[in-house]
Amino acid sequence: MLPEPFRIEPTFSPRIWGARSLAPIFPGKADLAEPIGEAWLTDVRCRVTTGQLKGMSLGEAWKYMPVEWRGPRCAAMADFPLLVKFIFPTDKLSIQVHPDDVYASQHEMEAGGRGKTEMWHVISAKPDAKVLLGLKPHTTKRDFQAALTRGSLEDLLQAHMLDEKDTFFIPAGIPHTIGPGMILCEVQQYSDLTYRVYDYGRVDAAGKPRELHVEKALDVIRFGHTAIERVPPLRWSSQMMTISLLVACPYFTVERWRIAERFAARPKTDAFNLLVVLSGSGEMQSVLSKFPYRAGECWFMPASLERYELVPKGKSVFLRTFVPDLTGLRTNLKLLGVSDTQIAGVVFE
Repeated sequence: MLPEPFRIEPTFSPRIWGARSLAPIFPGKADLAEPIGEAWLTDVRCRVTTGQLKGMSLGEAWKYMPVEWRGPRCAAMADFPLLVKFIFPTDKLSIQVHPDDVYASQHEMEAGGRGKTEMWHVISAKPDAKVLLGLKPHTTKRDFQAALTRGSLEDLLQAHMLDEKDTFFIPAGIPHTIGPGMILCEVQQYSDLTYRVYDYGRVDAAGKPRELHVEKALDVIRFGHTAIERVPPLRWSSQMMTISLLVACPYFTVERWRIAERFAARPKTDAFNLLVVLSGSGEMQSVLSKFPYRAGECWFMPASLERYELVPKGKSVFLRTFVPDLTGLRTNLKLLGVSDTQIAGVVFE
C-alpha cells in the first residue's frame, strides 16, 4: 500500500452541558435535538471516509495499515495513541481530575490502564469565558475536603480568563473545570478516565445524580503542584505560513499552522501525524489523490508519506499533532537558536 492521507469522520457525544449548535466548526449541526458536548475526531469508532482504508473504523484501520504508516516510534503500539476533540460547553463541566499512567495501570486496567494528560487550545471565547485550572498555592488535602463539604470547591481553583489562541497544558493529577462561552480543541492520551469530584447538584436524563469518584480523585490530585499558566508558543513566520509550537510532552506534540498560499510539506518521519482543520478550506494533494478539506476535519498523514501539498482558498489554520521524540525536538529547537528557558516553557516531561 502506497502511503496517502485519509480523512476521519468524527463522532459526536451528547453531554448535559453541551451545545445545540456546533457552528462555526460544524455549520451543518445547528438546532440539534439534544446538546452535544464533544466531537471526537479520533474515536476508534470513527469511520475512515477516503482512501484505501475507506469504510473501516479508525481502530480497524490502525491494526490493518502497514507499520510504516504508523512510523517506527508507533509501530509497536497496539492501540491508537492520540485522542483529539472539540469541546462545546454552554454550562460548567464537573470539577474533575485524571489519573496518571502508574495509578491507572494499578487501578483501572478494565478501562484500559492508561492515564490522561491533555492540552487545551482555545478556538473561540466570549469575553467572560474562563476555565478553573489547578489549585491555588498552599492548598492542602484537608482544605480540599473541607471545601468539598461546604460546596465551595471553586474557591480553591485558579481562574483563567480566556482569549482565542490561548494554550494550556494539563498534566494528570491537576483538578479543573471548563466554563461556558468557548470552543476548545483538546489533544490528549487516548483515555477517557475521569474522576468527577463535584457536579453542581446536576442530574442525568433519568433524574439521578451523576456518579462521583471522590476517593480516587483524592488519591491522584497533585497537592503542592506549581501554578498552571498559559503556555507561550514558539513561533516562526514566513510570507507563506506561520508555525507555532504550542506544547510538547512525552505523549504528544501540538503545532498551529496558519497557511496563506500553497504549501508543500515533506513530512516523512518516524511517527504518523494528525492534521486538524480549524478554519478555512482548500485542497489537499498527494501523489495518489486530491481531496477538498474544510473546517472541522481531521486527516491522518502516514509517517512514510514523503510529500503533500495544501492549497488554501484564502487563509487556512490547522493543528498538527503527533507522538514526539522529545530529545530530538529539543536538539532541533536549540539548532534554531531557542534558549533553554524558552524550551522549558513549552516542552514538558
